[in-house]
Amino acid sequence: MSLVVAKFGGTSVADFSAMNRCADIILANSNTRVVVVSASSGVTNLLVELTQANVNDQRRMALLTQIAQVQYDIVDKLERPQDVAATIDKLLSRMSVLSDELVLDRSKAIIDELLSMGEQCSSLLFSAVIRQKGTPSSAFDVRQVLRTDSHFGRAEPQIESIASLAAEHLAPLLNEQVIVTQGFIGADSEGRTTTLGRGGSDYSAALLAEALKADAVEIWTDVAGIYTTDPRLAPNARPIPEISFNEAAEMATFGAKVLHPATILPAVRQKIQVFVGSSKAPEQGGTWIRHQVEEVPVFRAVALRRDQTLLNLHSLQMLHAQGFLAETFATLAKHKISVDLITTSEVNVSLTLDKTGSDSSGQGLLSESLLQELSQHCRVRVEDNLALVAIIGNKIASTAGICSRVFSVLENHNVRMICQGASPHNLCVLVAESEAADVVNSLHQNLFE
Repeated sequence: MSLVVAKFGGTSVADFSAMNRCADIILANSNTRVVVVSASSGVTNLLVELTQANVNDQRRMALLTQIAQVQYDIVDKLERPQDVAATIDKLLSRMSVLSDELVLDRSKAIIDELLSMGEQCSSLLFSAVIRQKGTPSSAFDVRQVLRTDSHFGRAEPQIESIASLAAEHLAPLLNEQVIVTQGFIGADSEGRTTTLGRGGSDYSAALLAEALKADAVEIWTDVAGIYTTDPRLAPNARPIPEISFNEAAEMATFGAKVLHPATILPAVRQKIQVFVGSSKAPEQGGTWIRHQVEEVPVFRAVALRRDQTLLNLHSLQMLHAQGFLAETFATLAKHKISVDLITTSEVNVSLTLDKTGSDSSGQGLLSESLLQELSQHCRVRVEDNLALVAIIGNKIASTAGICSRVFSVLENHNVRMICQGASPHNLCVLVAESEAADVVNSLHQNLFE
């Protein structure tokens, strides 16, 4: 039997009617046996606010009430809610206890358990919606199989452990029922709840698909696939029927919000095809991401990633010397930060920081301790309010004339950084946040229209 793992984002499980639509999508394909869900839309943001140190008692009660209302609005529309309502009550009660504990103990382990509550609620409710339609289904605690390390807020999955645990605990359940489980969360070897970083539900689905040797992963969101750029920035953006893993990885990395970048990794390892479609309009189709595709155009898409930070490091120690970059990267690695783009000169290094899967609690990457440590061996300058625009395609590094075509569009904009050549699939420019939308629209008109 073919196996499909389907993932539904927050807007797809926002309320009872949204869950109902998604249940119809699942039941239309008998191969869909594992369903991974995010928290209902807005709930994770409320939980993140609940974890902040400056939340007073009155605001904490208001947040808990808001979260509870989302869950009860769904429970009220279920036909036999007693058992489900009782479990929801327990989860909401645990939520309240954890938020109280955070007043005295700012432990990241407590924060992760609290942040996991949204997915625990939505998976329980969604499985009940599927049962109400006459199909056997149960909510499965993903922490039984999704093993991670203990880096709370941005845990690293343990691939081999996940495979063996999924074969033991999850695979035997799939013949008899549809299993609904949680995205974004896992557990370390001691059973403590961890989270994979913001947007980690896509990644969860791909990890489970890899462990179960599934044939496909379906990512159901609120847009009908991947477009040549964000349609809100370029009205003539068009959907892409299929793209390669390499192109999709670049698009996800450089800002295409419909797909978490890490999703591609497990899919590539097992050559699992990935589908991206709209849960609101499944009849519109979507985008297939495959190992090999028929068309490989030079220009595939323009991606935008906002909220970029540029770190400028200046040191005369760099001049005709060795080891400066190694020391810099060691410092960043110690603080669990990966570098995104980098350019160098004789005495300067400029780099942007990769916020992919950033800490679930929303904490910034540039901590005071990191900046102090860097300052010990160089002068540090931080620039904010920047945006990264990436031209995605094929053979970009080896096709003549691309730079002149791109930079003719950019002649009236100040480009803060240019990166090209490391990959045949992208050309990246860093521009002011205020100019980003205009840059994207102009590039799209020139390259695609």
